[in-house]
Amino acid sequence: MNTTCEKVWKNCLVIIRDIVEWQHFKTWFEPIKPVSLEDKVLTIQVPSQFFYEYIEEHYVNLLAKTLKRELGKDARLEYRIMVDSGNNQNKPVTMDIPGHEYKQYSNNEMDFPLMINNPVKNPFVIPGLKKVQIDSQLNPGYIFDSFIEGACNRVARRAGKSVADKPGATSFNPLLIYGGGGLGKTHLVQAIGNEVKRLHNNKVVLYVSSEKFINQFVDHSRNNAINDFIHFYQLIDVLILDDVQFFARAEKSQDAFFAIFNHLHQSGKQLILTSDKAPKDMEGVQERLLSRFRWGLSTDLQIPEYETRIEILESKMKNDGLEMPKEVVKYIAYNIQSNVRELEGALISLLAQSSLNKREIDMDLAKKVLRNFIKSSSKEITIDTIQKMVCDYFDVPFEKLLQKTRKREIVQARQITMFLAKAFTKNSLKTIGEHFGGRDHTTVIHSCQTVKDLMDTDTLFKESVIELQHKVQLATM
Repeated sequence: MNTTCEKVWKNCLVIIRDIVEWQHFKTWFEPIKPVSLEDKVLTIQVPSQFFYEYIEEHYVNLLAKTLKRELGKDARLEYRIMVDSGNNQNKPVTMDIPGHEYKQYSNNEMDFPLMINNPVKNPFVIPGLKKVQIDSQLNPGYIFDSFIEGACNRVARRAGKSVADKPGATSFNPLLIYGGGGLGKTHLVQAIGNEVKRLHNNKVVLYVSSEKFINQFVDHSRNNAINDFIHFYQLIDVLILDDVQFFARAEKSQDAFFAIFNHLHQSGKQLILTSDKAPKDMEGVQERLLSRFRWGLSTDLQIPEYETRIEILESKMKNDGLEMPKEVVKYIAYNIQSNVRELEGALISLLAQSSLNKREIDMDLAKKVLRNFIKSSSKEITIDTIQKMVCDYFDVPFEKLLQKTRKREIVQARQITMFLAKAFTKNSLKTIGEHFGGRDHTTVIHSCQTVKDLMDTDTLFKESVIELQHKVQLATM
């Protein structure tokens, strides 16, 4: 290789390095190789046609000014582009292009023409490089309206809405949502993607599972097309990557995603990730990636509480145009506590049996159909049992719970007991009130609302209620 061209290019890089961001320099300039220098025409080799097009679109003025500074006002730049010949036995195929124009191809064993607009290979098999041609891979049914908000997911849902309103422009970048299976992670992140498309139709959104990402990377590695793979993903404005815990021990894929992450983040693009565990618990994932996962917001989805489970069921029924007795809805919500997926599965099973047997849905059918979902060892819990648990927890005498007093600790203990009695028993509001010195149903309603409000504003109070909820749940098993 001509040493003069190497020296000229090296001097150009010294100037460029001080102007562009480090990651952009590493991504777009380090892979370039100087080829020749003849009559003040510097030829540089780039790894793909997409690379050439990107350089011409974003850095052509910078290159022109830098080159003229080195070689004078008559300096020109030409590109030698590496092209996939489709045959591993052939020598590397190249084509030389002066600026934006078509010139010639150089390969002794190649006897067919290549067009300059041949696009970089799209991992999702969609022809063309234009952004509008990238399919988002989103399920249009996953939207915010069908994602019920509750204490179990409030932070994540509201953060997701903020991201959808201003993708890449909030402190929630990346937004990492984690939690167990069936809690709605995929639904929520796809709802964000669909909302971005609705509000910002110029944004390119892509949802992909980490498993598919890894498989695509392996395929491109075999074809020596890793640069094309990385450059494709760097086109995305909002990248949603599901189940990043599967990156564990996939070192090469992690390296590729690291480059993609840095480019998108530094370019003001939005990254949204999901995992079944918090970053601190991800084993086999590079620390440099984990540190970037912590740059934005990491928030979890928890098992939905009783009231939220009822709302989820009612929303599902409304969307499907179904009706069901209220007592049956409460029975399902009370007994199916593991996750949203199982909750919806129980509802579908009940509706299917009702349709197949041409039978109205009632409590008898619900108990019969759902016995496979509900632990046979589960048992009913009484208001008296809950009262005793709360009194023991707060060290409050039982008789004080029934008295008319304004002492804060007594009032709150009574309100929490009513709240738990409503959530974990099938008693009416009137019956619950009667167990507290003959109070009426409006007192029970007020107490339950007060507990919900305090859980939203008082962390210690919320922790006490959650701990008591767990104690009551254990008592039913």
